[in-house]
Amino acid sequence: MRSIIEKEQQKRQQKEHTIHMQRLIQEGGYISPDEYLWEDILVGVALKKPILLKGPSGAGKTKLAQSISHFFNQPMHSVNCSVDLDAESLLGFKTIVQKDGETMIEFVEGPVVKAMKEGHILYIDEINMAKPETLPILHSVLDHRRMLTNPFTGEVIYAHEDFTVISAINEGYVGTSPMNEALKNRFISFSIPYLSGEELRKVMESDFPDASKQLIDTMMNIGNELKKQVMNGLLSDEAASIRSLLDAISLAEHISVKRAIRYAIAEKLEDQIERNLIMELVDTWVK
Repeated sequence: MRSIIEKEQQKRQQKEHTIHMQRLIQEGGYISPDEYLWEDILVGVALKKPILLKGPSGAGKTKLAQSISHFFNQPMHSVNCSVDLDAESLLGFKTIVQKDGETMIEFVEGPVVKAMKEGHILYIDEINMAKPETLPILHSVLDHRRMLTNPFTGEVIYAHEDFTVISAINEGYVGTSPMNEALKNRFISFSIPYLSGEELRKVMESDFPDASKQLIDTMMNIGNELKKQVMNGLLSDEAASIRSLLDAISLAEHISVKRAIRYAIAEKLEDQIERNLIMELVDTWVK
């Protein structure tokens, strides 16, 4: 009898845990494509391992980072990488200020320094867009040392125990370059795929609670078709972007579905043949 009661208690506790996790994920905005990915990433974050999110544009990597921030109730500082990113953009810069009638030089802390000192999340978006020579300054931050000597002030900064690093990359896109192996090896890497099936429907229904079932069904069919053509190599990855599909739903609540798909998805593509293919696919689902 005792074992039966204990099993029932465990079952109820597991159910409560699942409901609690689903609520937290929903509040943060990200819905996991499988039952393991979300919790596996949380384990990596809890262990203070630098996390690398790999996936196509619009797969929800930033939403995922925001959901982690929400789950741990931990503020997030963002760095958007580009070829113009330099050490000052990461660490901060010196500036001249007036205090009590005197001219002084003051150091304004950047996102890396702030996150390290305050125990916040540092989110580095599109890290493979940065110039390779800029990023080695983060090596000691990302490995077991979790420290940094600020070259602008000489200050030695040891990371707060709650400090966490999450990075995201879009592999194979124009303007990106392969990550340096020394940098990549400091991360635990997770592939973030596009959502599909019931997970995608949950996102649509959550973001657009007033949308008709017909509109959601139509967009589900179009989204699945676009993903299929991407997998077949007939469309670029960005054609299946969940972000763009959600933009299309937002427009389609006010204008025709065809025009919404054209503006939110097709017109973003460079190739005219791909744009035409998308609109042909839409014609099979929208009369």
